[in-house]
Amino acid sequence: MWTINDFPAYGNLSGCVVKGYKACPICGDDTPSHRLKNGHKICYIGHRKWLPINHPYRRQRAAFNGKPEYGTPPEPLTGEEVLHMVEDGDRVCWKKKSIFFDLEYWKYLPVRHVLDVMHIEKNVYDSIIGTLLEIPGKNKDGIAARLDLLNMEVKTDLQPEYGERRTRLPPGPWNLSRAEKREVCNSFYGMKVPEGYSSNIKNLISLQDSRLLGLKSHDCHTLMQQLLPVAIRSVLEKPPRYAITRLCFFFNAICAKTVDVSKLDKLEEYVVVTLCLLEKYFPPSFFDIMVHLVVHLVREVRLCGPVYFRWMYPFERYMKVLKGYVQNRTRPEGCIVERYIAEEAVEFCTEHLSDVSTVGVPSSQKMGVSKPLSGCTVSVVDRDLLNQAHLYVLENTEEVLPYIEQHMIHIKTAYPKFRKRTKWLQDKHNSTFIQWLRFKVQSELNEEDNHGVSENLRWLAAGPNMAVPLYRSYLIKGIKFNIKAQDDVRTTQNSGVYLLAHTMQVASAKDKNPILSNMGFYGVIQEIWDLDYQKFTIPVFRCDWIDNTSGLVVDELGFTLVDLSKIGYRNDQFVLASQVKQVFFVDDPMHRGWSVVLSMPNREYNDVIGVDVLGDVRIECEPFTRGMPNVDTFDEVVVELGSQNIRDGCEDIWVE
Repeated sequence: MWTINDFPAYGNLSGCVVKGYKACPICGDDTPSHRLKNGHKICYIGHRKWLPINHPYRRQRAAFNGKPEYGTPPEPLTGEEVLHMVEDGDRVCWKKKSIFFDLEYWKYLPVRHVLDVMHIEKNVYDSIIGTLLEIPGKNKDGIAARLDLLNMEVKTDLQPEYGERRTRLPPGPWNLSRAEKREVCNSFYGMKVPEGYSSNIKNLISLQDSRLLGLKSHDCHTLMQQLLPVAIRSVLEKPPRYAITRLCFFFNAICAKTVDVSKLDKLEEYVVVTLCLLEKYFPPSFFDIMVHLVVHLVREVRLCGPVYFRWMYPFERYMKVLKGYVQNRTRPEGCIVERYIAEEAVEFCTEHLSDVSTVGVPSSQKMGVSKPLSGCTVSVVDRDLLNQAHLYVLENTEEVLPYIEQHMIHIKTAYPKFRKRTKWLQDKHNSTFIQWLRFKVQSELNEEDNHGVSENLRWLAAGPNMAVPLYRSYLIKGIKFNIKAQDDVRTTQNSGVYLLAHTMQVASAKDKNPILSNMGFYGVIQEIWDLDYQKFTIPVFRCDWIDNTSGLVVDELGFTLVDLSKIGYRNDQFVLASQVKQVFFVDDPMHRGWSVVLSMPNREYNDVIGVDVLGDVRIECEPFTRGMPNVDTFDEVVVELGSQNIRDGCEDIWVE
């Protein structure tokens, strides 16, 4: 139905111009472009025309290009209009008539060639990090950029000052001091992420010259959507920092597994305001065509559906496989063809052989597979801890739920004066249920009809073995979990967990009427137990859970902050391994002692026979927050020209 390419191939395939004044294939003749005389390049500023007609940004001059904006956003051309243009010879924005127009339905499609979000995201990330850290070749600031500001008669206080040997550039809102650059790089350097999440971040950082080197496209994806907003939390002034964070939030939201169609209009307005904020605080040279194309991504989500179904990561990964086939560098295509044909022939033959599996995703990584990944240490554990783990297993087993209801009725009948004291009844249930269930099931088994007691329920009621196998690492549904002690000696972090539970919320120790509702808990795995019920085993995690009253905060941008030293819920440490979601914790550079909670992306593998997948097709990052932060709370309106564009407390930039 459509083609997906990087931007140069987009132009070659569609016949559309993707350079110059009219480089945007969607805006066409109305592409908001401006030539920078000193930078010798074309920038694409003017995103205010996508704002509502009464938006205050439209009337601001000094903060943007020195002029008010009264224009309207361009209307994308239909297929019929494009076909008439190329057939009539009016090829201002078109180099040729695409061969795809020979297809009968091609001109009727609302979108024919789809923008590649992966490469747009990577290029935008390179521009941001290159400008912040002043990486040569990727920095959008310099003498030419400052002279272009002077030519546009905006932010004239940032113009270069020439000396005999060096030129001084006053620090702009986008410039970081040396200490801030080191702080950003140290923040990246100290990040430990789950296994398979990205490359080892430490290997991408050069602390000596404050740079990020050797990033792959997937590394840019994870850094842009989750790690970059954390690393810059304590640097820059508030407006430009929040503008970058908003852009990261946008990519995070648009690449999510599920996108609410009813909120697409709000998301489109959100990204337009974000681009306008960037225009206020970043130089025009920052806005190349890749930054401009971000404004059209919501439109393509509306027309083509979720991004993760059509991005290029699976193909990029598969290209690595194909390149590995090359043995003779002078004949790479021939090597790939011969190796591919041989491999496909072998896989075809294996379909007619018994007990032979084909090459693909290892069975241990497929969803639903659970097994230990390390040797075990059998230990006789404390009776109270074992009862705590056993009680949690019982309360989360469907067959036991009717017995829980019977036991609560039994307690209310035996203690009528405590019928309305919910917390007391729950504590009494916790302390007596295990023994009561054992006798209850035994009495039912002694009767003739057996009351339909299953074999599983019989062994559950009998309780687990006192000798418990303890593991350092365990695979749960294709996700690897480690204990904290294992993570401490590794470069990865696989011990963070999150649990959403329907639990009793107590306001204080004197609260006699707690409320039952859903509540989220963050914790760190300390031990992995495999409870032995003779006929089967159940893996459980013993965790240190963060106290939600004193150790959990959600800030104004939606970041969840936790204090890992504030441990609570000592009487409820266990959780079923199958119930938790993996998270990881990154030190917050703004608040010492606190950590930012980030979610591990979903990795789902297709286990259907006959369906082939190219690696992991879902590597989206979970959004920081369900909503988007409000710009009105921190946007500082720049009204007149003056010294407010120079950033205080930042060293001058000297160019030889």
